[in-house]
Amino acid sequence: MTQPNSQAKNSFLYPRSRYYGKFQPENLVFNANLQEFSQKISYITCLETGGKLSQEEAYQQIKSLWKELKHSKKQLAIGGDREI
Repeated sequence: MTQPNSQAKNSFLYPRSRYYGKFQPENLVFNANLQEFSQKISYITCLETGGKLSQEEAYQQIKSLWKELKHSKKQLAIGGDREI
């Protein structure tokens, strides 16, 4: 039996979209973080909808991911004083 192509599998499980905004390294990093956040939220909501996670577990995981994304934005100094 042949092993599946790891790169193809990763591309399927963790798709990445092109970045169309203003080119700055911090914007690219934040875009990657935002795409990862979105993908993880999708998995959590699917698990909760399918009964594999409780509503409270899903909420706590999403809250944690949101805090990580806010911290990332702050570390990259994106958006000035505006809150996300």
